[in-house]
Amino acid sequence: MIKKNSWVLIEKEILKPSERANNLPEETKKVPLKMWIKGYLLKDSQLEDEVEVKTLTNRIETGILKQVNPAYMHTYGKFIPELLAIDNMLKMELFGGDDNE
Repeated sequence: MIKKNSWVLIEKEILKPSERANNLPEETKKVPLKMWIKGYLLKDSQLEDEVEVKTLTNRIETGILKQVNPAYMHTYGKFIPELLAIDNMLKMELFGGDDNE
């Protein structure tokens, strides 16, 4: 049981495949357009239930409950040594070095 007011992630289908634009690539047109929304659960529920959440902007949204306490999973990719060298060069040019950040 997932308790009311838990921070959760829901999945909402925006468009069915048949409603998608005709100018999309074939593989894209075959799947629904979905969005994921985080918010506070409005009543006790189970994973995969259709639920309502209240978002941080006070919108009420409906969708399928997918996660409790969702984490941010994005990254900016792997470390690129050349970017560190560019950062150091820019600091020297613009500010006179690391001591003047």
